[in-house]
Formats: sequence, structure tokens, C-alpha cells
Amino acid sequence: MFSLGSWLPAWPGLAWGWALLDALLQGLVGACAVSVLCSLLKVYLYIQCLNDPERQAEKEALRAQRWLLEPLHVLLLTGLLALLGSRVAALVVLEFSLRAISTLLSLGKGARSSQLFLQCQYSLGCGISCALTFLLEGAPHSTCNLLLAAGLAGLLASCSRRLARHVCSLYELHSRARYCGLCMLLLTTAYSLPCLLQRALAITFSVADLAAVQLINRDFLSTAEALRFWTPLTICYTLLVIYMQEGPRQSAYQTVLVRMGGLFILLLTVGHWTDILHIFISLLGELWCLLRAGVMLDVCQRQ
Repeated sequence: MFSLGSWLPAWPGLAWGWALLDALLQGLVGACAVSVLCSLLKVYLYIQCLNDPERQAEKEALRAQRWLLEPLHVLLLTGLLALLGSRVAALVVLEFSLRAISTLLSLGKGARSSQLFLQCQYSLGCGISCALTFLLEGAPHSTCNLLLAAGLAGLLASCSRRLARHVCSLYELHSRARYCGLCMLLLTTAYSLPCLLQRALAITFSVADLAAVQLINRDFLSTAEALRFWTPLTICYTLLVIYMQEGPRQSAYQTVLVRMGGLFILLLTVGHWTDILHIFISLLGELWCLLRAGVMLDVCQRQ
């Protein structure tokens, strides 16, 4: 097969040639999954605001979001996920899974599950990338499989964006006139969207967690090496979860800085130098996802 590695310079953590194409396709699938999540959550939040007379300002804020920025968001997130190494992506997935389980167990104490959907955006992209890397590792036609996956993911993302645009533009009129089948369906089933998203994310992260563990363990030649990595990792994650649950109330951006800071310190001791670079890429990805979903995050915090 044609390879670019013979004449392009080497770049740490990034293989050229067909591996580069695979990385871009994996990043595209992950970015499209994030786009689907945000579009469906926007539909749910808009309908909730529309049904509450006291939340009309939030409804207008959701409607005023610029749809032309969505392709830019997908493109930038694709690049960040393609540049991210599999080890750091796996660590991000495992960290979020533990935090999500802790949050869901504390829902009775007043935790907000709607915010968790927005905070998992980048972790979802990392989880999709990890799962694809593990499932297609060694496959003879992995690039063709990724092309099909990217096409399907792009189609789902496009349909979700059109649904959100339709709801923000015409749902108020159609729900009153009762002649749009799609809006009539949402009128009776929109309340179940969070449960649908929660189940889909639970399945996705279950597969991603298994893949993440396998991707991390493949770098170790012995059980002793694995223990030297997993022991401080377990301690670090436990402290992070305890701090997030029992510590002072923080903004989503402060939470990202604390989490990435913890992973940065951990990888300084047990990681590779390329992992440090990938931590900064993850930080950019997390901040970009939260910035793009800032309006929805404000709505969830006021909910």
C-alpha cells in the first residue's frame, strides 16, 4: 500500500499514511457523535423552556445560536481527536466513567444529570475513538470500515442538526396547529429524550471502558509494570471523584482544569513525554466543547 512515511517527517504520537487517514476518520466519527448528543439535548431543552412561561429568555437564547458554527465545531473537534493518543483518550474515558457513576449514584442528593450530558462531550468523542481503535485493530479493511462508519455518523449528525433547527424554528407553531407529524411526535415523547440519551451513553461508555482498559494494558510487558501504573491511577481517580462530589461547587471550566491537572501530574510520574502533549490537546478539546455548548450549559444550571 502507498505510505507517506517514507518522505514525510515523523511526528510524536502520530503515524503518517493510512494510519493518519484512520485517525482522522475515527476523530470524525467521535465528533459526529458529540454533534448528535448536543442536537438532541438542544431539542429537549428548547421544548422544556417553551413549556415554561418563566424561561422564555432561555428559549430565545437557544434559538439565537448560530447554526453555521456547527461545521466548524465538528471540524476542529475531529482534528483534536485525531491528534490525541490512545493512552490519554483511554484515561479520559475511564475518568469520566467513574465520575458519571458517582454522580448518578448521588442524584438523590440534588445532582443534575442534564449537566452531565454536556460535560461528557469530549469524553464521548474519546470513547468512540478508543472503541474503534480496539475493535478495528488488525482488521484487513479497517479504513473501509471507518469510511462506512464516518458516512453513517455524518448522516446521523446531519439529521440531528436539521431536527434541532426545525424544532427551534417551527415547533412552537406546529405544536399549536397540530399538523406536523414530527412536532406531534415530539409533543408526546420529548420528555423521554434524557432517558434515551442516558441509555445510549451507558452502552457507549461500557464498550469504551473495556476498550480503554485493553489499550492501556497492551503497553505493559509484565504484571509488575501494570501495577506500577494502575495503583497511582486508581488513587488519583479516587481523589478526583471525592473532590468533585464533596468539594466546593465549581463551574464546568474549573472542573475541567482540576481533572486535567490531576491527569497531568499523574502522567508526569508514570507516563511518556508524548502523553503530556496529549493532555494539553485534551484540555483544548474539553474547553472547546464547553464553550460551544455554553448556552445550553447555562440553561441546565438554571434548570
